[in-house]
Amino acid sequence: MISVLIVTYNSERCIGACLESLREHAAGAEIVVVDNASKDGTVEVVRRFGNAKLIASTTNLGFAGGVNRAARESAGEALLILNPDTILRTPLAPLEEALSRSEEIAAVAPQLVNAQGEFQRGFAIRRLPTRTALLFEMLLLNRLLPGNAVNRRYRCLEFNPRQVTEVEQPAGACLLVRRSSLEGCGGMDERFFPLWFEDVDLCRRLRQRGGKILYDPRVLVEHAGGHSLESVTFSEKQVYWHRNLLYYVRKSYGRGTGSLFRGALLVGIGLRVVAELIAAVLNRKTPVGVRAERLRAYGRAALVSISAGESRPRVRA
Repeated sequence: MISVLIVTYNSERCIGACLESLREHAAGAEIVVVDNASKDGTVEVVRRFGNAKLIASTTNLGFAGGVNRAARESAGEALLILNPDTILRTPLAPLEEALSRSEEIAAVAPQLVNAQGEFQRGFAIRRLPTRTALLFEMLLLNRLLPGNAVNRRYRCLEFNPRQVTEVEQPAGACLLVRRSSLEGCGGMDERFFPLWFEDVDLCRRLRQRGGKILYDPRVLVEHAGGHSLESVTFSEKQVYWHRNLLYYVRKSYGRGTGSLFRGALLVGIGLRVVAELIAAVLNRKTPVGVRAERLRAYGRAALVSISAGESRPRVRA
């Protein structure tokens, strides 16, 4: 049996469509929703679906913490980690069938598409990030030169979405994981808080334990994208992304590499500040207050490097 694990946070606008699609395409699945102290009507929407088990947390557990809580409250041997801004367009059965082929298969990912049915290239399937790929991200090289060889390899920009393939890091927006594999690697690491890099780290650990991750295009899942960021300020985005990147580097490559990346973070922040100042001169339509807040946000992100990213940032619950 599949247990569907959904973590919501101010997801009122999308969770209904997600649960409706599960009712149509995963009728026999157990559905467990962990709500991370939403301030909107998310909980009320979920309660309308009698087939969904709701766990309304009084605090924000983060995405990883929410997934782990949902996993503990579920019974299935196959666990579908599913974002609330997704809609199943086809039945889940092919993913379950693929997972059952071999005990070596730890997880299976579907084909993520946008509202127009187009494969979400560059997001849905990536390779695990190398040190070089992460440096290119931090130093804005991938944004300035998106066609560079490092970025093309990292984001799998030439990936064929029509064939079954073993992959390194599918997006955590929809991923079917064998329960024994998830529990065997200790679940999701809740220090990636509240979001970013927790799914990358999970895929890395699943593969380190000898597990294979498959991509199966027979299952189509529409993914809106960006939902989890709607309730996060620009300043919080900067802090969370940089903090979790530093933690991922330190955890994956050791403290020596982590120290190198702390310096790179400061360089990257400096480049962002310069870009912001240039934009302020070229485009005076943006209010001064907005520009000032963005500069303050970069300053807060720089403090993450100075503190080595050790502190867990406060989340508005």
